[in-house]
Amino acid sequence: MPTRTERALGAVIGSAVGDALGAPFEFGPEGAFSARFPAPGAGGEMCGGGGWDPGEATDDTQMAVLVAESLLERGGLDLPDVFRRFRRWAAADPKDIGLQTEAVLTSGDPWDLAAALHFQTSQRAAGNGALMRAAPSAVYFAPLGRTATMDAARRLSALTHGDRAAWEGTAVLHELIRVALTGADPLAAVPDALRALHPDHHDRYATVLAPDWHPDLATEFNGAVWPCLASAVWAVRTTTGYEDAVRAAIDLGGDTDTVAAVTGGLAGAVYGVDAVPARWTGLLHVPLPGFAGRVLSATDLIGLARRLCG
Repeated sequence: MPTRTERALGAVIGSAVGDALGAPFEFGPEGAFSARFPAPGAGGEMCGGGGWDPGEATDDTQMAVLVAESLLERGGLDLPDVFRRFRRWAAADPKDIGLQTEAVLTSGDPWDLAAALHFQTSQRAAGNGALMRAAPSAVYFAPLGRTATMDAARRLSALTHGDRAAWEGTAVLHELIRVALTGADPLAAVPDALRALHPDHHDRYATVLAPDWHPDLATEFNGAVWPCLASAVWAVRTTTGYEDAVRAAIDLGGDTDTVAAVTGGLAGAVYGVDAVPARWTGLLHVPLPGFAGRVLSATDLIGLARRLCG
């Protein structure tokens, strides 16, 4: 059985690997990954494409790293600092950035008002852009318990997403990773996580996180927070290992990098870092636009994850 530290490393590395692995298949059809790589374990899957180099992580992991480094350097949750890092990154013209996130970060509005003001005018802020970056913060806040980790998830989400749906979905992911890090089954913890949600959002999440839910039942594109989270939970529920879970997530099509990042974070916490194939981690790298040309390797991410464990 993996140790708690191995599970924490698995969450951080697993999310980044899922992101980089899924990026070339973004907005493609269902089954594209398995059509190209039909034999699990055969190699070559970290193929690049669609503007991404082999193993290159997207905005999902780039923003996750910025959250992690803020938590470590500031000794906890410093929301203005996280927002400043996000804004600096967004100003450096990253290869990919969500439209909603970009609008908030480039608005010029204060850190504590930008997302809310954007939501007031657009009424569209339930994307998965906060969910995608949550694995490192889930590891950091896990020792503080359910209430604290879910609250931190909401506060971090609210920096860029004014719709509470995004906050609640990220809170659930934080809690499921917290449970997985203890060695318990995160899927068995779904009912408790649901009970901790804001009442206005309980029923929607209860529907999509039910054991009999399937991605074919989704009523929205998986770029939205609730089908993205639900697809990740489904992928972990219906497979028996990290690699199979991430393959299943990418094969859903659509927003493949983010669905695979969320799946990879949860599956990595369940199965531990040793379950993430070395042939994938070997190519992994995370550019950080706006931060002096820094590019983090898998080894750098491992070090970051160890520090997040305390």
